[in-house]
Amino acid sequence: MSAATDIGSRLAEWRAAGTDLSERRRSGVSQGAIADLASTPQMLEIAWNSNGGARLGASVTIDAIASNERLAAGYPGLVATAKGLATPQIRHLATLGGNLAQRSRCWYFRNPDIACLKKGGSACPARAGNHLYGIAFDIGPCVAPHPSSMAAALMAYEATVSTDRRTGLTIQDLLGDGSDGSSDHALLPGEMITAVDLPIPVPDEHSVYRRAIGRTHAEWPLVEAVARVVIVDGTFRSVRLAAGGIAPVPLRLTAAETMAGSAPADAGTIARAARAATEDASPLPMTGYKVKLLEGLVQDVLERCLDV
Repeated sequence: MSAATDIGSRLAEWRAAGTDLSERRRSGVSQGAIADLASTPQMLEIAWNSNGGARLGASVTIDAIASNERLAAGYPGLVATAKGLATPQIRHLATLGGNLAQRSRCWYFRNPDIACLKKGGSACPARAGNHLYGIAFDIGPCVAPHPSSMAAALMAYEATVSTDRRTGLTIQDLLGDGSDGSSDHALLPGEMITAVDLPIPVPDEHSVYRRAIGRTHAEWPLVEAVARVVIVDGTFRSVRLAAGGIAPVPLRLTAAETMAGSAPADAGTIARAARAATEDASPLPMTGYKVKLLEGLVQDVLERCLDV
């Protein structure tokens, strides 16, 4: 749930369920001391604030989110995202905080014999190398997309994050803006995510999550998108869109939101919004296909919102 903590003079990594850390330890990418995280009771629960919003403890499992009926009623896009992650076995163990603070899936980062920006190197080897699964929005020195699907969904829901040191962090505050290629998040050494707060559910809101993947199950998304819309009298009154797999951090698709907002909820508006979602795309030589995937996914989630 954070990068590291101090144990005496040693810098240790936190371990919750360890679904990502265990793999990095086996490969030799992660070495050194480990500090097992002792969750407080509040970190293990899904609670509801007096205003009607939900608070998710950082140690709540992805499966607990995916199977919670009240969350599904209030935040269907978040629950659908949780259901799409990994495998049932991993969802049963993996925690929300761990998902937000997980490390890059880039194969250069995961190779213990290759230096990269996230391991103290001076350059991103994927930029000049094999970046087939890299970014489509080139906004920072690292070209690996951020791996947290939950972060993209929480960004769409405008959630805030609390740590043992700070409160009210947006997802961008937590993960950065992509300009720092040396880290996957902006947590300080030893800082620990403790909870995520969701705003009050919006009445009559429609929300859909979709991902484009290379196989039917248990695959990291090439591109993913979450849409939240409110439709009144055939018009989009509110539109929130966030996407993952396309940049070093999840992105709000503000151009597409603006295009669809206050416009007729029809095929023409949806097509224009989908094209607007890719306006600022700057794909790498091998990632141009992600631009089309993003356009198609935005169109898909908005069309599905009409039918929810």
